[in-house]
Amino acid sequence: MENNSLEQRFSKFIIAVSILIPVVVAILFGVKLKDFGYNVEPLSFLPPIYATTNGITAIILIAAVVAIKNGKRKLHERLMTSAIALSVAFLVMYVAYHMTSDSAKFGGEGIIRYVYFFILITHIVLSIAIIPMVLITYVRALAENFDKHKKISKITFPIWLYVAVTGVVVYLMISPYYVY
Repeated sequence: MENNSLEQRFSKFIIAVSILIPVVVAILFGVKLKDFGYNVEPLSFLPPIYATTNGITAIILIAAVVAIKNGKRKLHERLMTSAIALSVAFLVMYVAYHMTSDSAKFGGEGIIRYVYFFILITHIVLSIAIIPMVLITYVRALAENFDKHKKISKITFPIWLYVAVTGVVVYLMISPYYVY
């Protein structure tokens, strides 16, 4: 009963965070600090760093699955906590970049343009959907409700991995069009 209680205590938090993060990011995405009189240098060095952060997150997610399949629960816990921390760091850098710099416009033409936008749109939509999934999965592990944790993690893992990998792919595809 206590384990369900832990999940119930976090449920409102998960809902709030899952709504607030996309809303705040969308609002901040449109905020340019220079428009408010702040003389800040564009943080144009951040995109390769946050793309690398996505790549490391993908590697850590895979390592975490390998760890749990090999019975290394503590290592799995540490890796998953690291993946969450890296995702938060990515988000902070992403928002900081967009608050100080104009967005790069993809310049590819033909079929590659459609491929890029398909990857970008699915990346964005799934990056919003993954927020509550990661939080629910994590809380179920904290509550030691491992049956439910395992069940949802089989859905959460591939989506989170897709978001992390496509974050790198989107960066690689748009990087030639960044203005430094």
